[in-house]
Amino acid sequence: MSGAAVLCATAALRGGAGLVRAAVPESILPLVAAANPCYTTAPLPQDERGRLGSAALPELLEFVRGHTVAVVGPGLGQSGELADMLAAAVERTTMPLVLDADALNGLVGRLGALRVHRGPIVITPHPGEFARLLGCDIPTVQARRRESATEFARTHGVVVVLKGHGTIVTDGQRVYVNETGNPGMATGGTGDVLGGLIGALLAQGMEPFAAAQLGVYLHGLAGDLARARVGEVSLIATDLLDELPQALLRHVGTKRIPDRARTLEEAL
Repeated sequence: MSGAAVLCATAALRGGAGLVRAAVPESILPLVAAANPCYTTAPLPQDERGRLGSAALPELLEFVRGHTVAVVGPGLGQSGELADMLAAAVERTTMPLVLDADALNGLVGRLGALRVHRGPIVITPHPGEFARLLGCDIPTVQARRRESATEFARTHGVVVVLKGHGTIVTDGQRVYVNETGNPGMATGGTGDVLGGLIGALLAQGMEPFAAAQLGVYLHGLAGDLARARVGEVSLIATDLLDELPQALLRHVGTKRIPDRARTLEEAL
């Protein structure tokens, strides 16, 4: 739980977000705060098992007010009460959201919240999470990756990042198939890095599809740079954090991400 928050928040910093704040259950705040002095933290009420619940909703809504973007899901955990809180938070907020991991699991059966939200949403499921959202199995998802992602994005008004070999990015009309990345990235925590990176690009003014497209591209490139340094077998999520600056330098240079860029080419 704490590690996912650390990876996500650190990736947001590496991706160019000027100020990052991590809101976490109060019991793990010392762990998250100690892991990196470059972001700030905020405690949220938790239940007896250390998960967020309905009691956290008012403070969470107050916390996100005034923030540019929110990334929700890494390390969140699962419970019925938490899922209810999550759906309410999605419905009652307006800033761009990146939903990953247990934020997606919590929205199974509550997909109407995606349409109620009054701002852009990027979801970043792996095939298992996407299968749960669709109510099918993983082989069905993998057999129709492009079609399933595009249809979901169009129906629910979101940008879908369907992770895996040849990650699909689509807003229901445009489709991008990513070619960077390698099998060594199939390890715990790399998805948390991607969520934080996309959040950072959104925070810098990029259009949601472009932010997801560039985020996936740079994430995979960082993975390729890490593979060249440590090999596929030894590659772990923190290696991506180490290589993100070089990935950005190679393909963005010393300039900041262009505001409101709409395509990968405009941002590079």
